[in-house]
Amino acid sequence: MATERVTVSLPTELLDAARRAVATGAAESVSAFVADAVRAHVARARGLAELERVFGGPPPADVLEAVRRDLGVTPAK
Repeated sequence: MATERVTVSLPTELLDAARRAVATGAAESVSAFVADAVRAHVARARGLAELERVFGGPPPADVLEAVRRDLGVTPAK
């Protein structure tokens, strides 16, 4: 996948978390950490769009809660 250099501003606590991930070996670089976070956000949005397509609109709250519980994820903020 091609990459492009960009400049972003992050809250200090998020940048600190990214740097800790690099320091502990959990991420290859801050750029990789951010790319993984964006990738996860895009995947979540695509999944929600697919649920909306299947349900013909936003899925019922109980369905979303069941999926979140099964996947072990929390609602996006």
